[in-house]
Amino acid sequence: MGLVHGPSHCLVLLAKWYEKLCGRLSHLNLCVTNSMREDLAENWSIKAVTVYDKPASFFKETPLDLQHQLFMKLGCTYPAFKARLEPLDLATERSAFTERDAQSGVVTHLRGRPALLISSTSWTEDEDFSILLTALEKFEQLILDGESLPSLVCVITGKGPLKEYYCSLISQKCFHHIQVCTPWLEAEDYPLLLGSADLGVCLHKSSSGLDLPMKVVDMFGCCLPVCAVNFRCLHELVKHEENGLVFEDAEELAGQLQMLFSKFPDPAGKLNQFRKNLRESEQLRWDESWKQTVLPLVMDT
Repeated sequence: MGLVHGPSHCLVLLAKWYEKLCGRLSHLNLCVTNSMREDLAENWSIKAVTVYDKPASFFKETPLDLQHQLFMKLGCTYPAFKARLEPLDLATERSAFTERDAQSGVVTHLRGRPALLISSTSWTEDEDFSILLTALEKFEQLILDGESLPSLVCVITGKGPLKEYYCSLISQKCFHHIQVCTPWLEAEDYPLLLGSADLGVCLHKSSSGLDLPMKVVDMFGCCLPVCAVNFRCLHELVKHEENGLVFEDAEELAGQLQMLFSKFPDPAGKLNQFRKNLRESEQLRWDESWKQTVLPLVMDT
């Protein structure tokens, strides 16, 4: 409300007074970061308990056969998911990333496949996608200069007011080794695509600096490593060099893409190490977190 109307607007001042009064009168307050808890205590005189957002149970790694089905489905609408070369055996199903053997029905990753990069957005001013586009241009130049890097399929999902503006910028790029796709996915396909991707990118900067991007929570639920632009409390979710990487600008993001995708796909690489760390972290799901963390607090009030 403050971003739209300004901090001194009468409606903003009324909402602030109302929230401060009611927050002090409540028996229990929940917030989503320790930074928010500290801000409430220092500036609002409100005591709160931190309960971090958790992914829903359907955010998980996608089995390879389901990945193939999804890629074949999306390939009917979006060329980035289509096979670059048709198989010699016309009975074989092939996408840009996977292939189903005609005889055995077994799905495998294609040799020399592109890496799948994904970001989701509501296309607002909170997210500066020129950072990603500039990083992709630098990545493309590295390939042209002879670096051993894979082609990229960059998928940016979502709808919002700035989508047409950024799509216009994307259409002006002359990529040879990168395809940028901006689909609107069906609700059931979004978690499947997150669980099929190789790397997530988050460009969200919290307007308050006190909350965390839910998209990264969902990516971590799918054991998908993330590169995320830095802001005040991001460290409470993204652990640099443990479950992902934090960057400040396009130059740093380009360097991270180069490092993570060097010798792709490399089982011993940092990208797979981040994924292994996420698998071993045994994250709670939303319903489990509610029962273990929130319900006891409610029962004690």
